[in-house]
Amino acid sequence: MKTQTILKSLFAGLTALALSAAAAASDLLLVVNKSDSTLAIVHPDTYEVLSLVETGFAPHEVYASPDGRFAYVSDYGTGPRPGNTVTVVDLDARAAAATWNLGDNLRPHGIWVSRDGSRVWVTTEGSQTVVELDAASGEMLNVWETGQNVSHMVVPTPDETKLYVANIGSGSVTVIDRRDNSVLTVPTGAGAEGIDVSPDGREVWVSNRAEHTISIIDPATDEVVETFESGGMVPIRVKFTRDGAQVFVSNALSNSVTVFDAATRELAATIDVGAVPVGVLMAPDGGRAFVANTSDNRVTVIDVAALAVTGQFETGTEPDGMDWARRGE
Repeated sequence: MKTQTILKSLFAGLTALALSAAAAASDLLLVVNKSDSTLAIVHPDTYEVLSLVETGFAPHEVYASPDGRFAYVSDYGTGPRPGNTVTVVDLDARAAAATWNLGDNLRPHGIWVSRDGSRVWVTTEGSQTVVELDAASGEMLNVWETGQNVSHMVVPTPDETKLYVANIGSGSVTVIDRRDNSVLTVPTGAGAEGIDVSPDGREVWVSNRAEHTISIIDPATDEVVETFESGGMVPIRVKFTRDGAQVFVSNALSNSVTVFDAATRELAATIDVGAVPVGVLMAPDGGRAFVANTSDNRVTVIDVAALAVTGQFETGTEPDGMDWARRGE
């Protein structure tokens, strides 16, 4: 009997370790809930909320480290209570591991992690800056002044030599060249907010929410080469599909996502998703797109090939920024 008890305990322990290892190796879908001040850690296939991790006050965006071990959350705050921190979440422990103070750099919003995982870039709307942080320590390595109002979202070129920043209040895009720390301003249109770079690095798409238009910047010249209607009201995010063939645009006041052929600029589809769609995320395999509907408290799932809604799920109050943590590779 004693031997059987020992064997049962050993088996149970090995099973628990195996399950723990499997969980650690599984990809995770990350969703920020602004009004709850939480990061939802979601199963990417069942859409079950596995954990809710407390962040700083009123977070807006999240980006995972390349190895999927950590998530970096911008703690934006509110009007009367501006934030100035980044919360680092340990995705294995499913708990906050650190809080980085940005000092006088207020209202951190757009956030991105370098491909090698060594740097974190974050916009700070209240200070007209972009901060570069050491991803291991949170040390501020660079602070670039945009000189523009409400520097909102940031995205790098594929080689990460340049950072492109959408400035809502100034209706412009700031171009930061990391090779020489030069800063350039490119006017695009009133309310420039959503921004993405094509996978091949040859185009930057910007949504001008107050003009309901999309502008395209040529990174070779950093000049606007084309502007056209967004197909909806208040275009607030733009996101290329993984293959670069299409661009998804969330239109906040139309409760829709418009999909454009990236080459021809033709409107391919208009998809009804829910109230006030904001954040847009593409799954790594390119098969699904996720849209955070902040006023519905739901995330909508879109089949990219079919351009059709396949489901919705809840993560908390006011879902917004999202990312995908690749793990076990």
